[in-house]
Amino acid sequence: MGQWWVCLRQLNWVWGLLAISGCQGTSPHGTSVQVQRVLSGQTVEIVTHQGREQLRLIGIEAPDVRQYPWGRDARQQLAAWVESQPVVLEFDVEPRDRFHRRLVYVWRSGQLVNEQLVAQGYALVVPRSPNTQYDQRLARAQERARILGLGIWNPQQPMRQTPAEFRRQLPSQYK
Repeated sequence: MGQWWVCLRQLNWVWGLLAISGCQGTSPHGTSVQVQRVLSGQTVEIVTHQGREQLRLIGIEAPDVRQYPWGRDARQQLAAWVESQPVVLEFDVEPRDRFHRRLVYVWRSGQLVNEQLVAQGYALVVPRSPNTQYDQRLARAQERARILGLGIWNPQQPMRQTPAEFRRQLPSQYK
């Protein structure tokens, strides 16, 4: 059992510290809503008194839904976590993206959903200034998923193109 066992125990200790540090001191303050449907691994829809509104999760980029199987998996996982569920929306500096979707951090049962998608290998971290409130937390989650080979980081079936690279290579009629 020797040296590799000691390394494994040390790695587990480090992951424990990272998990604890990622969970400390953050309680969401925001707007409570119910998600009506999940459009992709990074976009959900709610209904407000003004009608339907699309929300884009801040700090992440999930695989395009046409990137099989990762896009489908990301969408399904996000749906399992939030569809028809009450969530809390937390906002950052910039309120909307170029497609006029509201930019949000989504919390469910005290868990940051943006972070959970990254931590389980369903999405990449893509920091976009000025919305940087949880960038370090998301980066730690991605590093853990990468080291553990989860989801898009699985060495047996890695995602070979970022979502942006995938969309760039599509014919113009599919963009």
